[in-house]
Amino acid sequence: MEDKDIIELYFARDEQAIESTRDKYGRLLRSIAYGILRSHEDSEECENDTYFKTWNVIPPTRPNAFQAFLAKITRNLSLDKYDQLHAAKRGSGEVPLMIEELEECIPDAVATATDDESDNTELARILDEFLSSISEDARKMFMRRYFYGDSVNEIADKYGFGKSKVKMSLSRSRESLRELLAKEGYYG
Repeated sequence: MEDKDIIELYFARDEQAIESTRDKYGRLLRSIAYGILRSHEDSEECENDTYFKTWNVIPPTRPNAFQAFLAKITRNLSLDKYDQLHAAKRGSGEVPLMIEELEECIPDAVATATDDESDNTELARILDEFLSSISEDARKMFMRRYFYGDSVNEIADKYGFGKSKVKMSLSRSRESLRELLAKEGYYG
């Protein structure tokens, strides 16, 4: 079923919308959640929460990129769940490590972005510019690490690279992002 047809089911308040979403995107959503949570049970919970949240925001929202819309919801729910599960034991696991890595290139002004739509649109434009400026391999590694939450080992295994190549690529990508953010006035 095409995304536009699934979205129309949501607008019609037809519960088949959830089943169609699950059939088409369930595996992707579980993968995103698992990359962050490392628990099948918690990943399934976030997947189901994604369907519930999607049901509640469509309508009135009509997403242009349904897959990205779902992925963002799942990622945010998973990060919230991660925070909830690890509030007492900060400093262990992949998510704190990912955040620490990104802190070197993302200033506080970006990390604490407001709900101002124009700020978010500008940051999205900058991130799109950054992602289009790096090689396909670097883009894949960056997205697997910082969006899907994969470890360096998982990325290396997935793409057949050495761990040092993945680490170096991620380091260079973070530096490129930092330079672009500085050029756009987010530093100094």
